[in-house]
Amino acid sequence: MAIGGAAVPAFDDAEGWAGFREAVPQDGVLTYQVKRDGQTLEVKGPYLWPSLVQSIAPRSAAADAGLRPGDAIIGLDGQPVFAFDQLKSAVEGGNGAPLALEVDRGGELLNLTLTPRPTDEPQADGSFQTQWRIGIVGGMVIEPATAPLGAWDALTGGVLQVWRVIDTSLSGLKHMITGAISTCNLSGPLGIAETSGTMASQGAQSFITFIAVLSTAVGMLNLFPIPALDGGHLMFYAFEAVTGRPPSDTAMRLLMAVGIAAILTLMLFSLSNDIFC
Repeated sequence: MAIGGAAVPAFDDAEGWAGFREAVPQDGVLTYQVKRDGQTLEVKGPYLWPSLVQSIAPRSAAADAGLRPGDAIIGLDGQPVFAFDQLKSAVEGGNGAPLALEVDRGGELLNLTLTPRPTDEPQADGSFQTQWRIGIVGGMVIEPATAPLGAWDALTGGVLQVWRVIDTSLSGLKHMITGAISTCNLSGPLGIAETSGTMASQGAQSFITFIAVLSTAVGMLNLFPIPALDGGHLMFYAFEAVTGRPPSDTAMRLLMAVGIAAILTLMLFSLSNDIFC
């Protein structure tokens, strides 16, 4: 019902949750007001957003340092931490300085050192912002109750997810071409294989989600109007529909050569990113 004196809003109330997060005191131990069997009780519990590793971003500083989902970060540069925001503030304010972490892994204490990396992150307005990141995703100490989706909600949710992947991919390509973000964001076969392995190690759901995102992005690229791709064939069909005749053999051969050269160039460039970035 309430945590640290702040009333818990409905989980789908995004604005209410933003205010709730600001209102919850950042203390290691909080008072939880809970309803149990018709009675309202007060119990003690940990901070709602602890410094707990929920998942690891592939090819990140955390992945390279050996952090795992389920690890609890209890110390940072010799100081105790209990909140994920404490980690976030230290990483963003450290300008890439190495961080010494004390990690609790199932009761075993580990000492790890990692160095944050600059990461280009998409923003709500379609732009990108570079932030220092170590590549961990946090969560709440309790999990909200869930319910299965109906067929219509699942379908519309899937369509929206596909659109988000396409929109973010197109925005990333545009910003790489204009030089607003690093071209190292483009990965080749080695990077894809490494990312696949990392996601598979985090469970079937993470791996299937990654494959779905990858398939969507590849499908989008395949529809680009480049000869030798499906989008190029659609372009030829559109030309034939408008003019009433197909392109000449000479034009087809020339355009196909240009398209294949462009694809091979992109493949070599992405492979070089895998090796040198």
